[in-house]
Amino acid sequence: MTLIALGINHKTAPVELREKVAFTPDSLVEALSSLKSFDGVEESVIVSTCNRTELYVTADNVDTSQLIDWLASFHGVDREQLNANAYIYEQVAAIEHIMRVACGLDSLVLGEPQILGQIKQAYNHARHSGLVSTQFDKLFQHTFTVAKRVRSETEIGANAVSVAYAAVQLAKHIFARLPERSVLLVGAGETIELVAQHLKEQGVKRLAVANRTLARAENLASSLDAEVMTLSQLPEKLHQFDIVISSTASQLPLIGKGMVEDALKQRRNLPMFMVDLAVPRDIEAQVNELGDAYLYTVDDLQHIVQQNMASREQAAAQAAGIIEQQVGSFLQWQQSRQSVDLVKQYRDRGNQQRQELLDKARKQIQEGQSAEDVVEELAYKLTNALLHAPTRALRDASTQADQRTTRWLAKAFELDNPDNR
Repeated sequence: MTLIALGINHKTAPVELREKVAFTPDSLVEALSSLKSFDGVEESVIVSTCNRTELYVTADNVDTSQLIDWLASFHGVDREQLNANAYIYEQVAAIEHIMRVACGLDSLVLGEPQILGQIKQAYNHARHSGLVSTQFDKLFQHTFTVAKRVRSETEIGANAVSVAYAAVQLAKHIFARLPERSVLLVGAGETIELVAQHLKEQGVKRLAVANRTLARAENLASSLDAEVMTLSQLPEKLHQFDIVISSTASQLPLIGKGMVEDALKQRRNLPMFMVDLAVPRDIEAQVNELGDAYLYTVDDLQHIVQQNMASREQAAAQAAGIIEQQVGSFLQWQQSRQSVDLVKQYRDRGNQQRQELLDKARKQIQEGQSAEDVVEELAYKLTNALLHAPTRALRDASTQADQRTTRWLAKAFELDNPDNR
């Protein structure tokens, strides 16, 4: 039985191809059903996110080209294009890959935590579809434990690696009770949306969105339960906010030193934390000259992000060591299971031979043959049946002058014990 990991991701394939082979919730059900009927596939799990689509299967006599054919056919994409952008891992490499993916070491953003939840969801879908049995159950549960250990024992996810997240983390360090603070977001683009998402995750309750286009601001504000204002209202309302984060496409500053100075007077010099994520700047650099205004630019945050990325890369090296150790642990389990299976197979075969000879002996007695002759024949045939394979193995090892195997077999059958000579 071969373990295979086959897929494409953000490193190997353009977004146009990743979009084509992504699975929707409905198509995932159909795909799992299709794989279940695929001759030779025993277990399968499909992981599908915006950055990757991966098949994990255990299969007997299934060529990886057949799986590529299946994936290309299912999504109606060019087989050669898919093959050119795909990666394939087998056995130990496949085990290591799924652990690296779950720990965030293979993600677009190093150490991002969302992928673990996505893999857990993929595993549950496959399990409910009847495509997970002993080996995959053990592998994925082991993988989840490894990912949890990497999170707890390393700093892989501890530091901000996007300017949006860094801005919110900086605000959190400056204000002890961030959820109680009022925040003004200037702009309504993608960066501000990310900032807003991080602020909501931190429990911030009072949010306002100011934008040149009111409809765009209202669209963002509706999902945040936030206030809405136009850019022209900034001078009269700026003093109401403890934190101001701005990211627009304006070619000129929207918030000047004088506007901030007036706001600070109305706040009776309560400090304001300001983050300018725009290029060109939205907030005049001279605001930094004001004693109670703390202004950070995108360059300041990029420096923080770079330091944090270096920290995550160090953590990734630690995580790789943990994964290597845990791959070995899973392989030991796998080998022990194979040994148990061999023992069971050997004993089952012996019991089958015994039962066949016993049934024959009973029939002979019923037909009137001498019980003593039947028992003697039974013992003779049973002994021959049980000793046939070991005898052949000993003979072959001896003929080939394989002293190591001969000694091992002799010890296994206790032939080196003087009491048995």
